This record gives sequence, C-alpha cells and structure tokens, in this order.
Amino acid sequence: MNLELLLPFCAATAALALSPGPDNIFVLIQSMTNGKRYGLATIAGLMTGCLVHTSLLAFGVSIIIKDNPIVFNAIKIFGALYLLYLAWQVLNSDEAISLGNGKGNKKGLLALFKQGFVMNVLNPKVTIFFLAFFPGFLFSEELSTVVQFYVLGFLFILVSSFVFCGIALLAASIADFLKKNARTGAVLKWLQIIVFVGIAIYLFIG
Repeated sequence: MNLELLLPFCAATAALALSPGPDNIFVLIQSMTNGKRYGLATIAGLMTGCLVHTSLLAFGVSIIIKDNPIVFNAIKIFGALYLLYLAWQVLNSDEAISLGNGKGNKKGLLALFKQGFVMNVLNPKVTIFFLAFFPGFLFSEELSTVVQFYVLGFLFILVSSFVFCGIALLAASIADFLKKNARTGAVLKWLQIIVFVGIAIYLFIG
C-alpha cells in the first residue's frame, strides 16, 4: 500500500478547488447574495453529486480494468491527454474572474442543495475528469479498485468541501480581494495550468 500517493492527490485536489471554476464561483455568489448557510447548502449538493460520479467510476471502470493492464494503461494515457487538453483550454481562457452582479431571487436551502446536486450530476465533464484524475492515484495492490476509488472519492469530497466552505464563510472578503487585485485571476489561472500539466506528466511517467 503506497499511502504517499494520497498526499499529492490531496494537494492537487486543493489546488483545483481553489482555482476559479463554475462550482466555486457559484458557491461564492450564493454565499454573497443569500448568506453563508445558503452557500453551505450549495456545497452539500455539489459534494453529494460527486458521490454519484465516484460510484460510476468505481463500478464502471473497475470492471473494465480488472486484470487488464493494457486497458488500465490506455485509461491513464487518455487521462493524461485529457488533462493536457484542460490545461490548453485554461491557457486560452480569459484571466478575468466574473462574479456576476450579485442579484437574483433568494432560494431556500433545499432548493440550493438540489440545484448544486443537479449541476454536478448532470455535468458529464465531472465523470470524465474523475476518469482522467483518479486512476493514476490508485495506491494499493491489495485493496480492490472499487474500495480505492471510493477512498479517493471521499478524499476529493473532503478536501474540496474544506476549501469550498472556506470560500462560503469568507465570501465577502474573497469577493472584495478578487475585485481589487487584478492579477489574482492570472495567478489562479497559471496555478490551474500547472496542476493539470503536473498530473498529466505524472500519469505519463507513473
């Protein structure tokens, strides 16, 4: 069992959670407009959705790659190429971080939970990202791949939840900081590129 693989996995997850994307920007906006509790409800929905993607990955991919190293290596190569593609997309994206106008109808806690859940579950890019990200961090030759994928899934949810909750609780301060510091978008953009490329290289040589 190579538990040392879990530390870079957690570090990469934290870096990705901090990078500006639709999920954390959505959490930030809901926290600003509706209050911290509503941001936390949104996070709960998003993270519950991650359980669905983890299950799809664990049971679907595990069956495919079981006792088939050729397929497993093919999945790793696909994952590396997909991560490089994501890095290329980020490279060509705008550095500006859009926080919206801060206006909108206030929704209930359950409504925001459902919205976060549906946003996540119905986004096929999350499943593809999990497929690209997780297989390279399987950490044991003894545990089943199903168990390992669930361990990685729960770690991903735990680390992402910690970061997202920080965003929700510090929503006003974070929003003010992002608006006042024009270079923040560029720094976060390159952080995301470095993480994507770094994981891709690891998958190629691992």
